[in-house]
Amino acid sequence: MNDPQLETTPSETEELTLSQTKSGRLEPAPEPNELVTAMKVRDLSFYYGTFKAIEGINIDIYEGQVTAMIGPSGCGKSTFIKVLNRISELEGQVKVEGTVEFFGQNIYDPKVNLNRLRRQIGMVFQKPNPFPISIYDNVAYGIRLFGRKPKVEMDEIVETALKSAALWGEVKDKLNKSALGLSGGQQQRLCIARALAVKPKVLLMDEPCSALDPIATMKVEELIESLRHEFTIAIVTHNMQQASRVSSYTAFFSTDESRVGHLVEFGPTSQIFLQAKHPRTREYIEGRFG
Repeated sequence: MNDPQLETTPSETEELTLSQTKSGRLEPAPEPNELVTAMKVRDLSFYYGTFKAIEGINIDIYEGQVTAMIGPSGCGKSTFIKVLNRISELEGQVKVEGTVEFFGQNIYDPKVNLNRLRRQIGMVFQKPNPFPISIYDNVAYGIRLFGRKPKVEMDEIVETALKSAALWGEVKDKLNKSALGLSGGQQQRLCIARALAVKPKVLLMDEPCSALDPIATMKVEELIESLRHEFTIAIVTHNMQQASRVSSYTAFFSTDESRVGHLVEFGPTSQIFLQAKHPRTREYIEGRFG
């Protein structure tokens, strides 16, 4: 493989979607035929040991768009997103069936370099996980894994990443201080900056605001908005208001009688929230379960 790849009620629902745009209406998503598929998932099933966590997932994640994953707890949203950069393999004995392609390349090909894969498909976790080192060294960490750079160039990379994560103004005078001294919201934006520093094509976010207060959550959502056309973003969230605000496309996951996760419906966010086709999706959006 060649670098840079791998080797509610209707009225309640409408209220839910306010603030997506200045007009208070959901912004129409581009048509799929106008978009490039960044990640193509077909017939995906995933097992932890002998337990089947998700089954038969088929979805396209479009380049330059924000795709939200919603659904009740235990439906496989987080499992699915971890499969997209193979971080799930760190959780023990697992098995994958089906295919996951990243710009046409099978990420489960035995020849795939996992470090290169995870550089191209970055991950931000539910709980901020800065390293117990300086703010500067946190951002530079991923770059250093792939070789040395002159200090002037590294300084520029760190500054650019922190600016992209809307954190530079808050930390520029304390780059050599421990990242553990930052607030929770700042730590999460630092983790985003660390992921952005290696210039991924796709950024995966697993409930990035679940441990944050409302003000920190708003800053992360503003950050996602600023990044949405520069990166391909897939975000797992339990907050349906958040999904409606930040995403162009939404995937609704749920479980069957055997507690196996399935993708029930996928489409433009406006369709999922206002005109869902599947009754199970409408029930979840209307707050009847979950």
